Amino acid sequence: MLSGFKKFLLRGNVLELAVAVVVGTAFTAIVNSFVKDLLNPLISAIIGKPDFSHLKLNLGSGVIQYGAFLNAVISFLLIASVVYFVVIVPYEKLTARFSTPEETSLRECPECLSEIPKAAVRCSHCTAQIAPMTGQSSPSS
Repeated sequence: MLSGFKKFLLRGNVLELAVAVVVGTAFTAIVNSFVKDLLNPLISAIIGKPDFSHLKLNLGSGVIQYGAFLNAVISFLLIASVVYFVVIVPYEKLTARFSTPEETSLRECPECLSEIPKAAVRCSHCTAQIAPMTGQSSPSS
């Protein structure tokens, strides 16, 4: 029973998940600090007040605090922007730079426009005779 638990803990996905949670928590602290300590004061300098929590609407005996909701929406948009422009965009550029272009082994049939193997001389969909591809090496060579 203990050996099964040990196997479970030492599986790759459990360790990767644990590392992801720790790194994600640390990254959350960085992004929240960036928004709270840098972007909100910048908004405050431009607009005047970065905190809208004082805004509320009295409706009979109830109070709708839409200012807190505005704060949450603005915070979400700022955090999403930071994550997109600081993490996602550079990551996509980096992966595009180091990825190799995928070579497809398919081509389009000129008769029925179905995808067929490059080496095919007859379409498997419409049975039309297809000219062999020129300038391409065959898959068997």
